[in-house]
This record gives sequence, structure tokens and C-alpha cells, in this order.
Amino acid sequence: MEASRQIYWNVGLGVLLPMYFFTALTFAAVVFGFYRRVQVYKLGKPLHRRDQIPRRISIFLKNVFTQLQVLRVPGPGSLHAFFFWGFFLLFIGTLLIMIQVDFSQPLFGLRFLRGTFYEIYSLTLDIAGGLAILMLGGLLVRRFVVKPHGLDTVWDDYFMHALIFSILITGFIVEALRMAVTEIGVNPDLARFSPVGLLAGYAFVGIAPRSLAFAHKVLWWVHFFLSMTFIAAIPLTKLRHLFTTSVNYFFSDLTPKGTIVTPNLEDETVDQYGALKVPDLPWKYIYDSDACTVCKRCQDRCPAYNTDKPLTPMQVVRQVGEMAFNDPQGDMVRRVTEEVLWECTTCRACQEICPAGIEHVNIIMEMRRELALMEGAFPGEEVRSAVGHLEVNGNPFGLAYASRGDWAQGLDVKVMAEERDVDILYFAGCFASFDRRNKEVAKNFLRICNAAGVRVGILGKEEKCCGDPVRRLGNEYLYQMLARENIELFQGYGVKKIVTTCPHCFNTLRRDYRDLGLEKEVEVEHYSRFMHTLLRDRRLTLRPEAFDLTYHDSCYVGRYMDIIDEPRELLKACGGGIREMGASRYESFCCGSGGGRILAEERVGTRINEKRVGMAHGTGAPMLVSNCPYCLSTFEDGIKTGGFEGKIVVKDLAEIVASRLGTPTPPATPPKA
Repeated sequence: MEASRQIYWNVGLGVLLPMYFFTALTFAAVVFGFYRRVQVYKLGKPLHRRDQIPRRISIFLKNVFTQLQVLRVPGPGSLHAFFFWGFFLLFIGTLLIMIQVDFSQPLFGLRFLRGTFYEIYSLTLDIAGGLAILMLGGLLVRRFVVKPHGLDTVWDDYFMHALIFSILITGFIVEALRMAVTEIGVNPDLARFSPVGLLAGYAFVGIAPRSLAFAHKVLWWVHFFLSMTFIAAIPLTKLRHLFTTSVNYFFSDLTPKGTIVTPNLEDETVDQYGALKVPDLPWKYIYDSDACTVCKRCQDRCPAYNTDKPLTPMQVVRQVGEMAFNDPQGDMVRRVTEEVLWECTTCRACQEICPAGIEHVNIIMEMRRELALMEGAFPGEEVRSAVGHLEVNGNPFGLAYASRGDWAQGLDVKVMAEERDVDILYFAGCFASFDRRNKEVAKNFLRICNAAGVRVGILGKEEKCCGDPVRRLGNEYLYQMLARENIELFQGYGVKKIVTTCPHCFNTLRRDYRDLGLEKEVEVEHYSRFMHTLLRDRRLTLRPEAFDLTYHDSCYVGRYMDIIDEPRELLKACGGGIREMGASRYESFCCGSGGGRILAEERVGTRINEKRVGMAHGTGAPMLVSNCPYCLSTFEDGIKTGGFEGKIVVKDLAEIVASRLGTPTPPATPPKA
């Protein structure tokens, strides 16, 4: 007997007309539901996200069907991914039935659901359905039994779990009733290709076929209407993320990571900078609120949330959505609250782990611009004072700009105003220029360059702050003023390559300055990658000496610029044995100073730097190595205030490399006999 089955057994082909009628109504409801939501998205400002179509399609297909972003978090990520694959295969199976019944068989007399293909088809769908039930059970236990901290449960969650379980279970019971009549006692060889249905079907063996047929017909319609309810509910519940999250991959930001839109401050037609109300946001950020799956991964990674501060990126996104659909003309900043907005360190950990492609940091930045540019607000008086110093002296410390290059006196370095024939311009930044501890980092970097034969120039007193701290706090005006002055200097001196020891200067000069006129031909590098290149090209020789350490990936080097392995390879070349922290590489935990927070006091919750130093101490390593002046300063403070003095020390990468400069001693030659 050929492997196959009668499609629409017991219910007959007469169900097709009412079935497709109700299906058409359901899909019409879905289209109307999403149409209404699209009108809300369109309240936002234009944002071009339809370029590079082939690349966008590739990102969409890769993320949807491989579930790579979802799988980055083991446990719930695996449950969700395998549930998706199981449910997707069931959808494909239903689609194949429709193709055969409605197209291939009536038009061409072709029945492909037969023989070996049908056996594979039946086995695949049974396993997929069983897998979906198991995975959904795991997700149910996590949400309703384990109840992870910070994972909110609303009526949507009860409704979705109950509905999907009902669909899957009724589907298997319908199959079991059919098999009890047509396969279990009649064609057992075929029945074994439906193992889950077979197992359930044994419960109905011995019952009169007429009773089974009646139950089958009733439950078939129940299963059908449950499925229609599921589809109709998509735009009305959290189920919408089946579409919105998937489509959000297509609308991914294809600019370099961390890019912030640079507004034209000279445009007299613009009377609002930043976002006070929902329509002030680009449409994509409104759409993000619908793409959010409320999985709380962003919240779990947020350094502010994890140190008892009021910020949770997930809630910010949800609040934007609530305002968009309920009160789009309301005061969104006050809804989110200033306190929450100022706590963000812009570390980008939330966006890095988000499985939905949501742009949390940019949403927060738009509201910060409203506070800074339109309301003149600051996180504290200390920030107001630092901003005043930046305006007058070009640095946040209030120190005389004329002393900016004093740290380099007596060193083998050229001042660009006096000598332009150099290989690189070293952009020292404010901390290396004025902070006692970071001056030593700058001097050590110069020693390394000298050892490699690299001719270094500096701007000295002409250099000004790159502008990153104030830009991240929303003060675009002061940032652009500082940036344009620096760019003018670079162009005036014909600079071709810039190296900096500050990740924040690195990101700002390499990416943000391009919007303001810095030529693409001007290369900008972080010193960790620059030193790694010198080592690779054998221009730098190191003398390895064994030592233990743990390494901190600074946010603006690791997550923002994907410089992960180079610093580690340098440390290993110096003889370092690295003991990795649990939160490392792309999941590194912020030091707490990004997003302009280096200028602000940390008044709420526990200190982020102390928490990070505690993680470092937990590895048992006696040394914590970083490659950022903000990290170096805050970690030294964290060691003092957190009670870690005498237990761990913090060093900069340049200090380690400089201490290992030299030619390795050749191995002794054994005496000749």
C-alpha cells in the first residue's frame, strides 16, 4: 500500500469554501490591525532605511531562519529558537497541503504527498509538533514558575501560551482520532511515521469509528478556529513580534556601529532638536517599541540597572510605545523621566544583545538632546561646571589650555606647529593631557612608538577635547564647535594618520567627525590596534615575562569597534596569562564612565566601577588591565572605595607593553664537546 493519506479525511472537501471564507476574514483583520499600527509609526520623522536592499534581505533571512541573535543567550534562547523552528515546519506542512489540494492536484493532477516524500513529511511534522510543545512548556515554566527577576507577565502572556498550547494539542488529537480509524489497525507501517500521533492514538483504540469520526469533525473545526484566533490576534497582542521583529532585521542600521545622526544646527527652519514628543523621534524608534519582545536581555546587561539605578532600557522602549499609541503629543521625556535618561552610560550592551534589532541608545540620545539643547538641563551642577570649562578652556577640568602639551616636555615628540614631518599625530585627549595617572600612559605610548621607529607629532596647546562627553549628554552644539576646531587643525597640518589612547576620542574622530568634514583619507586608529600592527610587522620587539591578569574590554573599543583579540594578543606576547571575567568580550560590563557620565557624580545605587572591579577580583588575578583613560581612572577609584586596595591593581595596556620593550635574550648555546 502506497504511503499517503486522504487530505481532509472525514470533513470532506466541502469545508474548503467556509474555511477560506473565514481565513480571508481573518487575514483582512490582520491587515487592518497592522494598517492602524503603521499610521502610528508614520507619526515619526523620516529615516532612510531602504538602501542596500540585497544586504538587508540577507540580514533578514539570516536572523529569522537561523535565530542567531536569539541563540546568543543559552536556555531561554534555545527554547525560543527550537520552538520557532518546530512551529515554522508545521506552517510549511500546512502550506504544502494547500498547494496540493488547491493547485497541483486540480490543475495538473499532481499529488506529491505520497510515497517516501509523504513518509518524510509526516515524520518531520510530527517531530516538529512534539518539539514545539516541549519548548513551549519550557518557556511556560520559565515565565510562570521560575519567574526571573524583572520579567513582567501580563495578560498577553497567559493568552498566548494558552492559545498556542491549545492549537498544538488539538492538532495532535485530531491526528490521533484519524489514525485510530485509518492507520493504527489498518496500516501500522504508515502509522509509525507519525510517532506522536500514534502514541496519542492508542488512547482511542477500541472506541466505535462513528464516535471517533464525530469527535474528529468537531475538534477539526475547533482546531481551525483556534488557528484563526491566533492569526487574528497577531496585531493586537505581543504575538505581533512574529512580524515586527522579523521585519526589524530588514530595517537594521547599516552605518558603523554607534553612529548618531548629526543635525544641521545652522538650518533656520528647524525649531526642535531632540525628542520631547513621540513625533520628534524618527519612525524607526517608534517601530522598535512594537518589535520589542520584552525578553529583558537588554535590562539584564544594563550596568545602570544592575547597580540599582532606575534605568531599564526595556522599559524606556515600552514607555515610548505606550506614548505613541496612547498620547503621542504628551511629554515623553517626563514620562521616561530625566533621572532615567541621565543614568545611561551609552555602553551599547543593550543593543549588542537585543534579538530584535532595537536601537535603545539612539532613542535615549534623542531625548537627551531635548534636555540639553532645548531646556539647558544637566545631570548635576558638576556637569554644568565641566561644560563651562570646555567652552572656555577646551577641557572639562578648567585647566589652562596653554598647558595641554606640558606632559610631553623632554620627550622625543614633535609639536605640529613647529614640525609637521611625522608618521602619526597622537591625539592625546583631555585625560592624557591633564590627569596625572594618564599622563604616564601617554609617555609610555611615546616610548613604544620611539622603540618602533615611529615619528610622533602632537597638537599640544592647540588640541581641544574631542567633544564626546558633551555630545553623549546631548549638547550637540558644543560638540560641533569643538569638533570643527579640531578638524580645521587636522586639515591645516595635512594630517594623514591619527592614533589615540582614548576609545572615546577614537570613536568620535574615526566615525563622528566624518559628518563634519574630516576626510575619509585621514586614518584614525586606537593605540591597541596600532601597537598590535607594529608587533605583527616586527617593528616592535617584546620581552615576555610571565604574569597573571584579567582584561577589561572597554565598551568603545570592544562593542563599538570590534577590537577584541588584538589587545589580548599583545598581552600574551608580553607573557600575560589572562583570566577572563564572566562578562567579557562583547558582553563586557561597563566601567560606568561612558555617555558623558565621566563628568557626573554617581549618586544612585551602588557604584558601577566597584561592581566591575569586584568581577575582576573574582577571577583571582592580581592585576586588571584596561585600554581607556576613563576605565583606568574609575577603576582606581573603585579599588579605593570598594575595599579592594592591596588585593588588585589596575594597569593600562601601554604600561604593560612599555615594560616589556627590548630584544629577547637568545637561548644559551651548549658548549661544544
